[in-house]
Amino acid sequence: MAEALLPRRFVASTAASSCSSSPSTQWVLSPAGSRAEPRPARLAAAPTPRHRRHKVHAAVPNSTEQPKWWEKNASPNMIDIHSTQEFLDALKDAGERLVIVEFYGTWCGSCRALFPRLCRTAMENPDILVLKVNFDENKPMCKRLNVKVLPYFHFYRGADGQLEAFSCSLAKFQKLKDAIYVHNTARCSIGPPVGVGDALDSSSTEEKPAEASPR
Repeated sequence: MAEALLPRRFVASTAASSCSSSPSTQWVLSPAGSRAEPRPARLAAAPTPRHRRHKVHAAVPNSTEQPKWWEKNASPNMIDIHSTQEFLDALKDAGERLVIVEFYGTWCGSCRALFPRLCRTAMENPDILVLKVNFDENKPMCKRLNVKVLPYFHFYRGADGQLEAFSCSLAKFQKLKDAIYVHNTARCSIGPPVGVGDALDSSSTEEKPAEASPR
């Protein structure tokens, strides 16, 4: 009779020490006249562990530094000159090949504009030798060779020594091609180039900044 007086849907959890049910079972008292049926207890869900998010940064290798415009030699017959001795050795080793010496400045806009055409010309004439002289790295030598404006070109060939010297911009590039046509002819060698060593042995130390020729 006591159970009949209890409210409907009254749920009483059994004690943990009861021997008639397991700790995970609840007894539900139904209205009078019905028997109590055990229902499995709802266990609290364990909290889902939260995984920490880690940022993964891909290791990107440092890109190699791109060469400067004056370092992009398009042909193996283009050589950079860094000293007076290298200049003299290159002329000596050239033998009877036509040698074109370009005096340039890294800051010279006319030199930069002309440089791609010079590279193509060197590729089209593999029998000639192009020596590139950085004015700022070789000021004493450039002074002794009377280089006062940039870009400036010298032409040398074997025993004939210096053949021609002139300034040339991109707009007047045909002048350089004409000089190649005139001086790049077949001939035999009768000795080392003359005149270059005397000019470089000059004791003059006065220096003046070079000027860039108009484009």
